[in-house]
Amino acid sequence: MDWEDRLDDWELELELNARLEGSDWVTLERAAASTGVSRAALRSWYRTGQLPSRLVDGPHGPQRLVPLALVASRAEASPRLRRAAERRLADQAQLEILQNRVSQLELRLDALELRLPPGSGNDDGQGVTKW
Repeated sequence: MDWEDRLDDWELELELNARLEGSDWVTLERAAASTGVSRAALRSWYRTGQLPSRLVDGPHGPQRLVPLALVASRAEASPRLRRAAERRLADQAQLEILQNRVSQLELRLDALELRLPPGSGNDDGQGVTKW
């Protein structure tokens, strides 16, 4: 591939992004990332007529676009997808709680280490704590 071809691909990609900017129509990849719906499910939905789609020229050939608002509303109506989203949120909340707890424990450990006199048994005499 020469530079002219690469430049043409880049210009096509910029043109596609400009057309999609502010548009409700997005690529399957973006719809999947935004809603948690798999690309396989999106393909199934548009192939069975449950979701409108259209093809546009992209930098690497035709790209399938779907309306993000319809994908989101369909995903919200799906109990399985709703449970998956709730699990992801619960997992994220649990992770944040654990990260906060680790930060608190690190602060407590630092405070305890400051209270230990040098040479108190866990120190090698050079300020390095041995565990």
